[in-house]
Amino acid sequence: MATAVSSIADITAAAKRAARTLAQLDSTVKDAALEAIADALLARKEEILEANERDMQLAREADIGAALLDRLRLDEGRLAAIAAAVRQIAALGDPVGEVIDGHRLPNGLDVRRVRVPLGVVAVVYEARPNVTIDAAALCLKSGNAIVLRGSSTAAHSNAVLAQIASEAAVAAGLPEGCVSLVAGGGREELAELATQSESVDLIIPRGGESLKEALQAVATVPVIYAASGNCHVFVDASADLNQGEAIVLNAKTQRPGVCNAAETLLIHAGAAAEFIPRILSALGAAGVLVRADERTLSAAAEHEPIAVRMEPAAEEDWDSEYLAPIIAVGVLDSLEEAIEHIARHGSGHSEAIVTRDAAAARRFQLSVDAACVYVNASTRFTDGGEFGMGAEIGNSTQKLHVRGPIGLRELCTFKYLIEGDGHVRA
Repeated sequence: MATAVSSIADITAAAKRAARTLAQLDSTVKDAALEAIADALLARKEEILEANERDMQLAREADIGAALLDRLRLDEGRLAAIAAAVRQIAALGDPVGEVIDGHRLPNGLDVRRVRVPLGVVAVVYEARPNVTIDAAALCLKSGNAIVLRGSSTAAHSNAVLAQIASEAAVAAGLPEGCVSLVAGGGREELAELATQSESVDLIIPRGGESLKEALQAVATVPVIYAASGNCHVFVDASADLNQGEAIVLNAKTQRPGVCNAAETLLIHAGAAAEFIPRILSALGAAGVLVRADERTLSAAAEHEPIAVRMEPAAEEDWDSEYLAPIIAVGVLDSLEEAIEHIARHGSGHSEAIVTRDAAAARRFQLSVDAACVYVNASTRFTDGGEFGMGAEIGNSTQKLHVRGPIGLRELCTFKYLIEGDGHVRA
């Protein structure tokens, strides 16, 4: 496996050579390689967990916070889930060679548009070692070579995982250089990777706004930003409040430190009197801190003391991705106000409405500009695994060329194949 002992240019050039071979491989060869990776992850679990514990110990000493520690942590259950996701990806249909559309021209030429790999995909990510394997599996299945650059926080975990994936893949018949890890450098290394236009076809950064800004300043390689999530749940006047409570709690508390967790709860004034006391009590019982607007504070004050920690919301709360057990709560007078609030403060990731009004649901779906828009369901479903993709590299909030979870088909482009019989243009 290539690492940073080689130059960035050498690593990406080797990946480019590997990509040319990968693009021609049969599905059975790629699937066998993924099965070998899954087997190796389980066979070498003690080595992986030992490396992860070294990262965890350093992270605790650095006091990186509970949310990041949760992202960093691996255990036997999570490792088994990572291996299962690799097998699920192997079991999916191969997108390479898929005929998107085709037709015969009046002159007799046959034209087909078929899916093909992008080539070399570089993935830059922060303290989530599972991304090492998820990204590698998705890229290999879609016929792409991958260059990984994780954060120093997960350096030991990423090194072991990438080595295992590379060794297993090559032993199963994939080319050397199909999985590479760049490690040990700072922003200069990132800038060098982001400017390898001759060998890298796409960079996907998966991290916070600082990573996004760092790449925007230097990248000459095309970038798809797997961006942050400031996700909302809007409880409409007609909502089933039992559903509303369950959805809000799941969206906020099931795993607070991830990008598809809800950060803001908006409540229609028509539901506020009944819903506010019950949802605040439920959030309080779950240990969530509420940043409330004046109308929410006033509605809460009209009831018996509610066992919840509350603070007045500041303007910046509406734009915050907490990644923590904190939620901003506000009361609005209409669906239109909720749509407008989301347009001003949302990040385009995942938005949800709880309603029994079909017209309101349809209006929300058509008006809210986000990658994923939910009706009567939690934002936590925005995930490649949940969408049947096996896994994802990230969730794109862009519109070109990918939006939403980045899975196998999103790691492909297409080419036109034209067949004739001695045709020449008049």
